[in-house]
Amino acid sequence: MSVPYIRELLDIPSPTGYTEQVIDHIASRVRSQNYLTTRTYKGSLIVSGVADPAVMVIGHIDTLGGMVSEITAGGTLRLSQLGGYPPNSFEGEYVTVITMTGKTFRGTFLVDNPAAHVNKDVKATERIMANMHVRLDAVVHSPEEVKALGIAVGDFVAFDPRPELTDTGFLKSRFIDDKACSGIMLDILLNESGALRDKKIGFYFSNYEETGNGCPAGLPDSVRDVIIADMGVVGDGVTGDETKVSVCAKDSAGPYDLTLRKHLESLAQTHNIPYTVDVFPYYSSDGTALLRAGKDIRVGLIGPGVSASHGVERTHTGGIAATRALIMAYIHSMK
Repeated sequence: MSVPYIRELLDIPSPTGYTEQVIDHIASRVRSQNYLTTRTYKGSLIVSGVADPAVMVIGHIDTLGGMVSEITAGGTLRLSQLGGYPPNSFEGEYVTVITMTGKTFRGTFLVDNPAAHVNKDVKATERIMANMHVRLDAVVHSPEEVKALGIAVGDFVAFDPRPELTDTGFLKSRFIDDKACSGIMLDILLNESGALRDKKIGFYFSNYEETGNGCPAGLPDSVRDVIIADMGVVGDGVTGDETKVSVCAKDSAGPYDLTLRKHLESLAQTHNIPYTVDVFPYYSSDGTALLRAGKDIRVGLIGPGVSASHGVERTHTGGIAATRALIMAYIHSMK
């Protein structure tokens, strides 16, 4: 079961651009398995049993987040978004402000003038970043008092994930995109080393996917096929299902490789893995970055169906298990 590994990664804040801690954690976890580990110059982690992998499974460990862009006259913080998300879906969330010295402060992400007893129009306030702030859990009333704490423009802000596994099998949390697939990858590395032995396959933990410039950096020249392990989408107009693995036929960058897609679908059918094929209209991934970079690499994309993507996300243990099973089926199919 991959859920414990997913929760392990969810517990480590990693807003895009601030990922060294989670990369260090994954590297330390796989150290006992005698894998080859390589860090790209930009800080991604590659784990493989061989020096020249022909196939790479890629998941990203960076998440949505914020960066302090202004300290207001009242001692609150304005944020610049890290990644794309609707601010209203993060309203009321607890946050951690991480200073450049590593000191942390707690706070809450709120709309401006949030008290209903003094602001009769609070419901009408447009939920955009310019109208929202972080209320620090510190006695501060001015920029000078905030700066005296060591907080400055450019500090990272991590939103709480709040993971919960229900007795009906749902995993609810922020940042299932893409801690779910990264956790599946960690699970496979730690528990399927025998199946990986002598296979020319690597696992790439990407750290800049949310900004669109992660995966092509540092990919070994030996790689010919890439399987992107990222979320599937659940919502109107798509076929995604939280209990299944999605095989993405096309996203905003264009179609994924047809040969790989056929192979993945065939594996799912042969092994009775619940899956769906889908087109994601407003979606990009590390695969998108590879396609747009014009790399001579075949790219496929799979992942568990995720409800309320980039918001209050949810998936199901069924979809997680199906994604793991499809990755393992692909590994066993390798010559």
